[in-house]
Amino acid sequence: MSDFSNALSVSSSGLRAQAARLRHLSENISNADTPGYRRKTISFQTEMTGREGVANVVPGRVRLDKTELEIIHDPTHPLSDSSGHYDGSNVNLLIELADAREAQRSYEANLKVFEQTRKMSSGLMDLLRR
Repeated sequence: MSDFSNALSVSSSGLRAQAARLRHLSENISNADTPGYRRKTISFQTEMTGREGVANVVPGRVRLDKTELEIIHDPTHPLSDSSGHYDGSNVNLLIELADAREAQRSYEANLKVFEQTRKMSSGLMDLLRR
């Protein structure tokens, strides 16, 4: 595998990992008002590929945040107990939006690396044709 292929492999694995992260962040945001919903978090791991020792990024296990659920007082809610309380979610929209912005920036950075590597490879092929 050439250095160009290695760079494309690493950047594309970063794109896939950040896309998975954004998918879970969007699930968290859309379920922020769902009673009993626990925030999902995802971690990343490295995976060695080939003989060159190229380390690609892969999404790890999805975990549920163990933070306490918000207790909401609404006696009219169908899930409320005898005291008028029910469990909300533990999603903090401010944290989710900040994480989404970080994931978006990481995705864009990986995309730029992919595009630059492709351009350099194309430029090299043009030079070799002359």
